[in-house]
This record gives sequence, structure tokens and C-alpha cells, in this order.
Amino acid sequence: MLAAGVTLGQAQPTAPAATPTDDNVVQLDTYVVSGFRSSLTAALDIKRESVQIVDSIVSEDIGKFPDNNLVESMQRMTGIQVTNRGAGEIGTVSIRGLNDINTTLNGQNMFISSGQAMALQDIPTTLLARVDVYKTRSSDLIENGIAGSVDVRTHRPFDFEGRRVALAARGIYQEQRDKIGPNYSALFSNRWKTANGGEVGALVNISYAETPYRDQNVTAGAQVPFVTGAGAVTGGVTWVPWERIFPTRGGVAENPIWQAGLDSGLPTAPNSTLQINGVAVPYVLARDAVFQNDFTGTRKRPAVNIALQWAPSKDAEYTFESFYFGYDNTSFNNLFFSFVDWWGGPHGPVELYPGTNIVQSRAWTPFVYGFTSGDATASKTDTYINTLSGKWNISDALKLRSALTYQTSEFDTEFFAMRADRVHRAISVNFNNGSGIPAFHFIDDPATTVNESDMTQPSLWNVAQLYDNGDRDEGSAVTWTADGEYTPKIEFLSSIKFGLRYDDREASEAERRQDSPGLGRPLTDFPELYHVNSGFFDGRAGVPSSWIVPNGLAIFNDADHYRSLYNRTKLPLVENFNVTEKNMSGYVRGDFKTFLSGHRLDGQVGARYVNVKTDMSFGAGSASEKKSKLLPSGSLRFQITPDLIARASYAETLRRPNFNQLNPNITYVRDVTNIGYGTASGGNPNLRPTQSKNYDLALEYYFGGNKTRSNAIYISLFKREIDGFVVDFRRRVTATAPGDTGPYDYILSQPDNASNGELEGYEVGLVYFPDLPGIFQGFGVQASYTSLDSSQDIPITDSQGRVTGTLNRPMFGVSDSSYNITLAYERSKVGARLSYVWREAFLYDYEAALFANPLGRYRRPEASLDFQLSYRVTDRLTMTVDATNLTEELYQSYYGENGATVHNFGTSLFSRTIAVGARYSF
Repeated sequence: MLAAGVTLGQAQPTAPAATPTDDNVVQLDTYVVSGFRSSLTAALDIKRESVQIVDSIVSEDIGKFPDNNLVESMQRMTGIQVTNRGAGEIGTVSIRGLNDINTTLNGQNMFISSGQAMALQDIPTTLLARVDVYKTRSSDLIENGIAGSVDVRTHRPFDFEGRRVALAARGIYQEQRDKIGPNYSALFSNRWKTANGGEVGALVNISYAETPYRDQNVTAGAQVPFVTGAGAVTGGVTWVPWERIFPTRGGVAENPIWQAGLDSGLPTAPNSTLQINGVAVPYVLARDAVFQNDFTGTRKRPAVNIALQWAPSKDAEYTFESFYFGYDNTSFNNLFFSFVDWWGGPHGPVELYPGTNIVQSRAWTPFVYGFTSGDATASKTDTYINTLSGKWNISDALKLRSALTYQTSEFDTEFFAMRADRVHRAISVNFNNGSGIPAFHFIDDPATTVNESDMTQPSLWNVAQLYDNGDRDEGSAVTWTADGEYTPKIEFLSSIKFGLRYDDREASEAERRQDSPGLGRPLTDFPELYHVNSGFFDGRAGVPSSWIVPNGLAIFNDADHYRSLYNRTKLPLVENFNVTEKNMSGYVRGDFKTFLSGHRLDGQVGARYVNVKTDMSFGAGSASEKKSKLLPSGSLRFQITPDLIARASYAETLRRPNFNQLNPNITYVRDVTNIGYGTASGGNPNLRPTQSKNYDLALEYYFGGNKTRSNAIYISLFKREIDGFVVDFRRRVTATAPGDTGPYDYILSQPDNASNGELEGYEVGLVYFPDLPGIFQGFGVQASYTSLDSSQDIPITDSQGRVTGTLNRPMFGVSDSSYNITLAYERSKVGARLSYVWREAFLYDYEAALFANPLGRYRRPEASLDFQLSYRVTDRLTMTVDATNLTEELYQSYYGENGATVHNFGTSLFSRTIAVGARYSF
């Protein structure tokens, strides 16, 4: 999706490919894009010439995006925040704090399996020419996604003057995994003029990336109340010292002693009490468990792009594109979990945080039950997208284009896990031994010679439960679009755009679930299963660095044998949800331009009408919904001076529910932490789209003149008024789930459009390469800062699901502030840059409503320091070195807005990476 006149590598300018944004971009002066600075220059030109507020990333060269993957590049854009790092990459992208992003490929909608959007990290950057992030909307853009829209543009043969070949290879070393992952790509493109058939072009672009990874996590469990150490007969109940207080006594649900899942948790003041049979009983809060996991795996992403173009004349052009995106991930989660909540024996000293009733350390907790679990997961996605498009100049005044796309995507996952368990004599634990990281060790019996604190001895463990699950999500779509542009003979009206879009979407989900009780046999009976890890957490925590676990990968590779040991066979997948959605939309947009006191004023005014019919079937039930909406939009651009531009925009957007949110089937998970009841979740077929009214103002100053064309400072102010956020309602139910021997209590969560919110803020960006003398010429900086203020009304419910009030909280995933800065140097054959990205603490999600700690889980501030270096050996050969997470940051979470010290939760260690590569093109 190159702007007119913007080319890649050493290519010369040619006719640009047709995209939804071609009509927003004017002809630019010709220059060559090669290197980081030129990439920034091209992106600034796109921003400047677009009527919408758009930020872009342009490839530095064929096969070279600015970072290892698309999401890493996007995190350096103004207003972009990322989170959910893990498995060797970043998992979630948000635009101005919101993560429901519409994703398109060369203007056509794309998705993964039964989802509504594409996982951006699944798109290899070696296939990309350019990425545009639309922060405002015009009526010709697809309506879904209130956060914004990301359009990914791939290479086409008509982007290049003639033959182009580009080869690239890299090896990425993951420090914690101590392995190298290969990354290869190749592009072959050519175009020819025929005697009578016009011009044709062909392109093949292939990519393969393999990423080994290792993530390590240490976690202090959730909080629950305990009686104080004295013990007493209180409220008609006999308590032993440090006995745990469950919400109900004796399994009676009426008149619970305390309600789990309160937003602020139980009171933490010294000497706080609970009412038990009318008597005030003092309590303290301590964790129910400590656990840690050593998560390793290898992820593979093959991709292929084939593009054929034919221009029989200057007034017609046809393009066929075929894409394959693959994802294959095999992982082994080595989990160790130990309860610390037993009261049936002698206890050592208990230390509280000063001024609270919260336990920091317990020097002796007896007879602790623990388990290890070897969890193997194999996931695979295959996505195919085929598009045939054409564009025609009917006359000087009328242009048409149309596209027909067929897409299929299937996601399959298999989960197979075996546990080993034991009861140990005692554990000593400090839930926060410093900087939010817990420490613990096991205590041996001095009267025996058995070193039971050595967690690697198979004789100490028994073979426990088996878990055998599978899922398949499938999706397909046939999409037809037709767009036109008419240039009337009216001076004020530049053009009239109009179009239709029809999308016929199908999706289905199927699953199988099978759990089996423990074998009751010692682990020594299965020597082929032993797996012992080492070097856990790099010695940065006072926790066991090694433990034994059933080898999940070995079990997975011989699954039928181990099923037979449990008298099980593999269950078939059962479809539990099927949806068909037909979306018809149409738009009209008027583009205008005029002059006010000699200053250019132009803009767009339009509206998009959307009509969606959704038919669902689930088990024995079915449902149908039909919704329509008119979405107006308008934008103004005023040229105060040739280099100072002001913008204003208003648009209404919507977010349709994800299909899995519509699925009313209930998934039940039994109690695994002895709280007394399990959890359950399901969807709601009556969900309506979330709607947003969007207001934007921007001021942009471009400086440096035609000599550099790469300097700018800009600021944007924005506000989002959002209606119908989807939040979960919770209530207690009694059900007999598959595998249950009788009725069992569950806390059931189901979504509803029960929340409204507002988000406002501003963002500031800078790109500056000053004119410096001598060797300092080539230094520059790219920087941005984003400030956000968000609020959301969340209904408060009791254990029966009744609304008892409303709570105003920040939106999930929104940091109040974030910034990034990149220091760059490019001169002669050398290019280097050092980048730092930081975001403030934020509310991430809500814990399962089972415990006494605050319900909200927050993430501590997150940061990453990265470095890149390139050296152009010849005009055709470039060598590169890239490094990420240089400071090996720890990523942490905690309960409650101000609970980083007393309510610490998890700490994660991710790998530093170092990549060495080469690119060759001719």
C-alpha cells in the first residue's frame, strides 16, 4: 500500500497499487526508501498527505522491517501500547489504550479461525511493504474495531520497475532457552511488457521463522482468611491455630461467613474480624499456595505470498493474490504447585506486614500437599486468503474497483498433561522476599536421612491425574467489495466516493474434555517420564531451581498408551457452536477542498450503513440476531502554513462481539484450590455491538525543508465515548457438569453489555534529524509520549448475580502514560539505533471471584531496551545485528490498585535475544 512515488530498495517509481487509501494520498516527490531514516521519512509523508490521522511504518528495504516482528515495530508508534509478553514475543497491541483493532490485508478484512481479527504477530515482517494505523475513520473503511484499524500492505510486482530478487537469513538466539531460531525469507518479482496484452507481473514471497523460547514465572497465590494463631471456640465453632476460614462452614451456602471476589477484598486493618454465628472472630490474610512454572517451546511460522498482476491498458489493472499464513507451536509447561494453607499440625512463627493483618512469612506450615504437572500443548493454524481484484478508469471522471476474497482459517490445539503429587512434612515461605518476589523452601525431618526437600527425587512422587483436551475452531468468509470514485465538475467538490461490501462469514467451534483421577502408583514405575529442569529463574529468586515432573512431551507423543493406563480412549471432538453472519454495508463519502484567506482547507464527510444478520446454533438450541447502524464520519484538514497542519475528526464506530462471546455453552472447571466450589463460564447470544463516538484534534509541524524531509513534531487530542462495554456477570449455580458424580457448586460468569466508559488523552510525537557537523551528521531521534485518562462503570454483583451497585474503574489494559524514544545514527554504510519503550502500571484483568484479595489484577510498569546495528558491505549485501530486552526486565503483577507490596502476585522472566543476519538483493 505504497503512497504514490514511494518505492522500496533501489526500485524506481511506478504506478502504485490500488488500495483503500490511494484516494487519501497525493503524489509525492520521488525518493528511494532504504534505511531507518528513509523509512521514517516515507511514514511522515504518508501522515502529512492523509486527511485521516494515520501513523505508518514503511519497510527499510525489501525483507527488512524496523524490528524482529510487526508488533515490536508498532510499539514505537505514537499512541501504541503493548502487553502480554511471553513465548518469545508480544501478544497484545492497543491503540490509545483499546485493543479491539480491525485488521485488513491490502484493504481486505482478515481473521484467524473463529475470531474477528488477525493476530498481528502471525504476519511475518519479511512479507511487508508497509503498515498503516488508522486512528480516525472515514466511511470507506470497514466499521469494526473501536480502537482503530491496521492495514497491512504486502509487495506486488508492479511496485518494482523490473526484476527484483531479495534474500534474507537470520539466526535469533534466545538466551534463556539457549537455542538459535532460524528466520529465512526470499522474494522473486518481475514484470514484462507484452506485444498485445499490455503488461504483466509476477511475485513470490516466502518466509519461515522458528522461535525457541523459555519463560519462567514465580507466583504467590491468592489470599484467604485464617483464624489467628491462638485458636478458640468462637461463634459455636472450635478452631485450631491458624485454621483456614472457608466462605461456608460444612458446605452450607446460606449466610456465608465471607463473600469471595469483592473488588477491594476483605479488610486488611489489624484485628479485623468476621461475623460467625453473631460473634466477631479476628482473622489474618495469607496466601493459599505458591507456584512456579518453567515454560518452554518452539513456534514455527511459514508464510507464502503469490501475486500476479495484469494491466492490459493504462485504464485497467487486475491483481490476483494468494496468501498462506501458518502457525505451529509445541510447548511444554513444567508447573510446580504447593499449597501453604494446611493447619493440622505445629506451626512456626508468622510475620505480618506492619500495620496490616496480612501475612508476609510463615516459618513453618505442616503437611503441605503439592504437585508437579507436565503440560504439553500442540497448536496449529492454517490460514488461506485468496483475492481477485480489478480497477478501471471508465472515464476521466469515473473510476471503479472491485475485489472478491475467499478466506479459510482453522485452529487446532491438543492439550495433554499428567501430574505427580506428594505431601511434604513442612514448608517455610516468605510471600514477598523483596521486590515482589516470593521465596520458599521445604523442611526435612531431622529424625530421618531422607532428603525430602530435594524435589528431583522420583521416589517422593506419585502419578496423579491425567488431563486430555482438544479444540478446533474454524472460520471462512466470502467477501465482495465494489468501490467507485466520481469527480464532478464542481470546483468545491473534489470527488464523491461510494461503495458496497458484502461479507458472508461462517465459524464453528468444537471441543473434547476428559479428566482422569490419579493412578496411585509411584513415579519410579515410569522411568521414561522423568524430566528435571535446571537453572530456574537464573538464581534471581529464593525458590527451588529444579524439580521433577512427568515429561509432557513424551506423554503427548505416546498419548494412546498413557490413556490406556487410565482406562481411557481418545474422545472425538464435538461441535458446540456454529454461527453464520451476513454483513451488508454501503457508504458514500464526499471529498472537498477550498481556500480560506489563502490557506487550503479540505476534508471528507460521509456515512456508512451496516446491516448484520447473525444465526447461531449451539447444542440443542439456536438464536438469531439482526442489527443495523448508520455510522456518520467527517474530517477537516487546514493548512495554516505550508508546514503547519491542523486536523479535526468525528466518527462513530462499533465493535461486534467475538463469536466465542456469543457461544452460550457452559465450560465447568472444578475446584483446584480447596475453596469449596468451582468456576464456570459461557457466552451470551444476545450481546449487541459496543458503540463509540470518537472526537480527534491534531496539530502537526513539519520542518527541515526539502533537504531532509524527515523532521516533524505533532500532537493529537482525542476522546472516546463508549456505550455497551461487555463485562462478566457472576452468580453461584449448582450443576452436574460432565465428569461430576453429582451436583456441585460453581461461580458462573457470563458476558453482558452492562458497562459504559470514556477515554480521553493526548499524544505527542517527534522525529528529528538535526543538521550537525562532521561525523555527528546522521544522528537523530524518534520519540513519543501518550497520556490517557479512562473510566468505566462496572456493575457490582453478589454471589447470586444480583447487581448491588456500580463501581467506576479505569479501563482494562490502559496505562495512564507511556513513552518511547529511539536514538538513531545513519551515515555512509553504518546504521544504528537504541530504543527504549516504557508504559505505566495498569489494570490488566479481574481474578476469578474465589478469594479474599482485591479482585483487580494490575501490571507493574513495563519496559524494554533494544538495540539494532546494520552495515552495508556492498550495495547489494547488508549485515545486521539486533538485540532485545537488553536489561532482562522482570514483568510483575499484583492485586489491587496500591497492592504492589502486600498483594504481590506473579513475576516473569523472559529471554534476552540476539539476532545476526544478512540481506542480499539484486
